[in-house]
Amino acid sequence: MDMQGTRQLAVTQQQAWDALNDPEMLKKCLPGCDKFESTGDGQYAVSMAVKVGPVSAKFNGKVTLSEVQPPASYKLAFEGQGGVAGFGKGASEVSLAPNDAGCELGYTVQAQVGGKVAQLGQRLIDGAAKSMADDFFKRFDQELQALHAPAAAEATDAVAGEGDEEPAKRSWRERLGLGGKKD
Repeated sequence: MDMQGTRQLAVTQQQAWDALNDPEMLKKCLPGCDKFESTGDGQYAVSMAVKVGPVSAKFNGKVTLSEVQPPASYKLAFEGQGGVAGFGKGASEVSLAPNDAGCELGYTVQAQVGGKVAQLGQRLIDGAAKSMADDFFKRFDQELQALHAPAAAEATDAVAGEGDEEPAKRSWRERLGLGGKKD
């Protein structure tokens, strides 16, 4: 299975980098993940429940980072065992590029599966992988916004509050430029 894509993130490159290297953040964002713990420099133990079609299993595995270039990119290798359900292994490249709207996250994934999971067919496996990726990025974006949006919103409110009263506190005549507080 091969997958690639980009996602626009409304945070700085450094904020996205910090989140992508935070085991607790990754644990929150990976669907079915109940363990994502550092086991050494750039290595993590991972445990997660995965469902692909009629096959459900608990996978235990590891993730290893390499070619780490903060805050721009890294490569990672992953492998997991799901007992009779099978195994999964692969590699991914992740990159972050700053832009006017925050930063763009780019990724590529190459993975292989074996065992019962592999017998389900490539279309079902690809669909489950795409769904998991979409779910991860949705959660990741929500977590980033929860962490970093309040500061941005306060700055926007402070700029909007300079000068006249807030528009909602003015009468309709004032908002239309007709003067007076006759409501």
